[in-house]
Amino acid sequence: MLYLDLIVDNDTDRTDSLYTYGCAFDGVAVGARVFAPFAAGNRERAAFVAAVKDEPGEGVKGLKYVTRVDEEISLDANAIEICLWMKKRYYCRCIEAVRCFLPAGRLSKRGRRRTPALEEAPEDGRVALTGEQAAVLDRILPQIDGGGYRTFLIHGVTGSGKTEIYLRAAERTLERGRTVIVLVPEISLTPQTIGRFVARFGRERIAALHSKLSAGERYDEWMRIKNGEARIVIGARSAVFAPAGDIGLIVVDEEHEGTYKSDMSPKYDAIEVSVKRAIQTGATVLLGSATPSLVSSYRVEKRLYERLRLCERHNKTPLPRVQIVDMREELKNGNKSIFSLALYRALDETLAAGKQAILFLNRRGYSTFVSCRSCGYVMQCEDCGISMTYHKAEDEAQCHLCGARRALPPACPDCGSAYLRFFGTGTEKVEELARELFPAARVERLDFDTARKKGSAAGLLARFHKGKTQILVGTQLVAKGLDFDNVGLVGIVSADVSLNVPDFRSAERSFQLITQAAGRAGRGVETGRVIIQSYKPDHYAICAAAENDYAGFYGTELLLRKAMDYPPFGDLVQIAVSSQDEAVCAAAADELAGLLRARADAVSQRRILGPGEARIYKAGDLFRRLIYAKVPPRDREAFELFLAQRKRTLAVGKDSGKYSIFVDVNPYSYL
Repeated sequence: MLYLDLIVDNDTDRTDSLYTYGCAFDGVAVGARVFAPFAAGNRERAAFVAAVKDEPGEGVKGLKYVTRVDEEISLDANAIEICLWMKKRYYCRCIEAVRCFLPAGRLSKRGRRRTPALEEAPEDGRVALTGEQAAVLDRILPQIDGGGYRTFLIHGVTGSGKTEIYLRAAERTLERGRTVIVLVPEISLTPQTIGRFVARFGRERIAALHSKLSAGERYDEWMRIKNGEARIVIGARSAVFAPAGDIGLIVVDEEHEGTYKSDMSPKYDAIEVSVKRAIQTGATVLLGSATPSLVSSYRVEKRLYERLRLCERHNKTPLPRVQIVDMREELKNGNKSIFSLALYRALDETLAAGKQAILFLNRRGYSTFVSCRSCGYVMQCEDCGISMTYHKAEDEAQCHLCGARRALPPACPDCGSAYLRFFGTGTEKVEELARELFPAARVERLDFDTARKKGSAAGLLARFHKGKTQILVGTQLVAKGLDFDNVGLVGIVSADVSLNVPDFRSAERSFQLITQAAGRAGRGVETGRVIIQSYKPDHYAICAAAENDYAGFYGTELLLRKAMDYPPFGDLVQIAVSSQDEAVCAAAADELAGLLRARADAVSQRRILGPGEARIYKAGDLFRRLIYAKVPPRDREAFELFLAQRKRTLAVGKDSGKYSIFVDVNPYSYL
């Protein structure tokens, strides 16, 4: 008889514990999926084995027994270890972490394999290495050969050939009989990355994992990975949970991107999970970026990572020429257009020379809000309380948080005035103006709206790659990893969009987006050109991006972060208290903030901020108040323990059901 500690698939805080069961089945190991009676009604539930013991342990009463073992789906011991760590690190339920490792969909009833079509590059693209690339590989390959965990931060300018380094590192890993996981920040970039790997390694050794695949396709790809048929896994952040055995290499491309942080429970950081998995198996981690996150660069300083530099583009073409345009002066000179005179002329010259252009604005839709000029009414989402964005193509207002859609009213709902007007600019308006000014050019747009359908983004990028599209308008999707030889101009329509976001990372985000977008220009044999439009042309983030001065930006920003106790000098933990009763929500948030301050010394008390109303104070039928805690490394363990105990007390105590607590470690959303 074996005794098992089980993670039961029952999605409540009250039952978020390990339960001991007897098991008469042989060969059951940690990670196995079993079924067992649960709770008073003894309804059969799925569960996962967290520990196997010879004795039940003290205090076990009314022992129940496992009824059957799943022969199809199982995890391994490493996956369970990660799940238990995620529960502590991200304050999630253990079963939520387990689900990250499970496949979507189910086995085909017809027994057919559902294999997604994967794009393949027209040719392998293997090229001679530059001296810098060779030096970087000389440091990485011996690490792969010798085994043992190590994280390298490949800090390479845009176009410096980081992808070729990933490919050769993957090649060496496969030669050693180990598996590879490659993460990309956006699903839209997955086809391009997959194409290069397929051209190098062949389709049969590669599996894709991302949400654009059907549930059946994801299930079959998951099984191919688990069975060892696919030795390379490529996908967005969730691919870090692939059931790959003996992982030897994990690549995180564009590691600075916020998309590697999940915004749904469990709110995990894919880079942290990557490092954790690599430590388990003695794998090498490659983090690649032209603009590494401050956290990663700081970890280099602390010798947790090792930085490897690529300072030149692979083709030796100089970095693009950059011009900052002061939009305040444009307005003074009578130009009210969203295009400066410099940008218009540069577009005209680029198209005349047979080159392509990218126009970048990190704001989708046509106008950012609809307002009445008579009384000041702003059209807002009834559920979220935030302003709705006007989309001209659908002739409706949309909430970019919950997706709600509303037709425009014929008159102002507040005062009856007909003076409803559109304010602000989104990618739709940029696309429209580009078509008007350059009617002979084919203009297309890449943002969340146009990339929504399966294959639409890939088709759009393929047309741009073939030169069928002359001007590509887009949000941050066009700033991430795209590599096109004929782009002569990148126009950054408004460099201030990210600067005005209430987020401690706003300057870092702006620097990264500008630098990355600018890096799409001049990747062929001719030097490209970049126009940056801004109402804050002297801001240190914009100036540093224009000069490609990462070191200068990093030094300035790090000093500001240190003064304010922001990451990387600790965690910023967001605690959301929500309730259907506004008074209960306020009282619970005040109590929790008081408890946090009571356990802290005078210095740490200043690191507890709030509670205050969330920017979206009422979401649906829930009121929400937020508390922020700046937690230095020395206090992390005690803070984790306190908050976990508080959540447990709430789950089983007298206030259970009256309000809820949600925790996000180093959030990217402050709504």
